[in-house]
Amino acid sequence: MIDIQEKTTEVVESTDLMPINGTDYIEMYVGNAKQAAHFYKSAFGFQSLAYAGLETGLRDRESYVVVQDKIRIVLTSPLQSNTRIGEQLDKHGDGVKVIALWVEDATESYHSAMSRGAKSYMEPVTEEDNHGKVVRSGIYTYGETVHIFVERKDYNGVFLPGYKKWDTPNYNPDSVGLKFVDHMVGNVELGMMNEWVKFYEDVMGFKQILSFDDKDISTDYTALMSKVMSNGNGRIKFPINEPADGKKKSQIEEYLDFYEGAGVQHIAVATDNIIETVTALRDRGVEFLRVPQTYYDTLLDRVGDIDEDLAPLRELGILVDRDDEGYLLQIFTKTVMPRPTMFFEIIQRKGAQSFGKGNFKALFEAIEREQELRGTL
Repeated sequence: MIDIQEKTTEVVESTDLMPINGTDYIEMYVGNAKQAAHFYKSAFGFQSLAYAGLETGLRDRESYVVVQDKIRIVLTSPLQSNTRIGEQLDKHGDGVKVIALWVEDATESYHSAMSRGAKSYMEPVTEEDNHGKVVRSGIYTYGETVHIFVERKDYNGVFLPGYKKWDTPNYNPDSVGLKFVDHMVGNVELGMMNEWVKFYEDVMGFKQILSFDDKDISTDYTALMSKVMSNGNGRIKFPINEPADGKKKSQIEEYLDFYEGAGVQHIAVATDNIIETVTALRDRGVEFLRVPQTYYDTLLDRVGDIDEDLAPLRELGILVDRDDEGYLLQIFTKTVMPRPTMFFEIIQRKGAQSFGKGNFKALFEAIEREQELRGTL
């Protein structure tokens, strides 16, 4: 059987409307960027990279950039009242504003997207300093989330023009082994999933590689539907979720209620050794969703032989699923924002190109237990 990644590349390599090299950075608007940066360093093993704020000439906001391998997170807070950033924080709370995509030509990417119906966020702008120049442009996607196209082939600075190196020589905790962004999941309103699927197909040239409906993703109480969109080279994957009818409020509805609209539900980050990574995260205080211990009683019957010992998977609460290409290991944090909105997934792929369909029921029941504690189920 041809694997999913090969099928996607095979279909679109001659008609890739928007070549993308990978995820450039993720920007979150947060209430306190300095404290959030400390959290991602202390708990998730990121290190200091760059800073922009009063010391670099900004008067309305400050941003701290942290990095781990190929993952860059920008944490931005307003410095004054009545700012665009502050208005978004007041409505949505902390969350992802920008999914930045690394491209060869940010001007061409922008005009190409606009010609196919995109809504403009920012026209192409050239930003320069002593280290060269960067071209950025941007379009809106679901909710108030935006894609910024970043062209950095003529730049060798620490991050972007306008940022300075953020030196914290006495405090840069060790990495926990996170490598890159595997995928990012968006939650959209009921009836809007297919509209955003069409957006990624028509505007950005993505293809749908997988879909799940409420028969695949449901419990006694909640259900959702999801379609997975991927770009031409398979480096960018965006599952898009919408709620489906259930007896009680689903996790998607809870997200939409508290975020007050569509937005990024979770960021999946890859590791080469999930046992070591999750152990390090747990020891630093990161909290994970847990499935019942009975999940592991029949695990090997369901997924077959795996390289890992079952005991540490059981102890840590790591889930396993298999598809035609191999298997994957995954685990989900509890929400990391004040509102019950965004969380992280830690994933290790051993050939599998899927997203853990066999774990959905156990995972959703774990989420429902958290919802019940919050009084939102």
